[in-house]
Amino acid sequence: MGYARKDVEATKEGQKKFVRYKEGAEKYSLGLTKFQALAKEAKAVYKVDKVVLVNCEIFERFLETFREY
Repeated sequence: MGYARKDVEATKEGQKKFVRYKEGAEKYSLGLTKFQALAKEAKAVYKVDKVVLVNCEIFERFLETFREY
């Protein structure tokens, strides 16, 4: 069973660009501490007042550098 292009595009639109640490750790199936460390290393962390957000686009590009072929 395949997916229609419209379904894939709708899923992409529903994704958030910024997530908090807890949500990002769940999204990428990582522990909270490991996600925080990788997000900081990727320089994908934004601090707005007392809220910390992680840019998923930057984080995902950083994760791709660990890809094994």
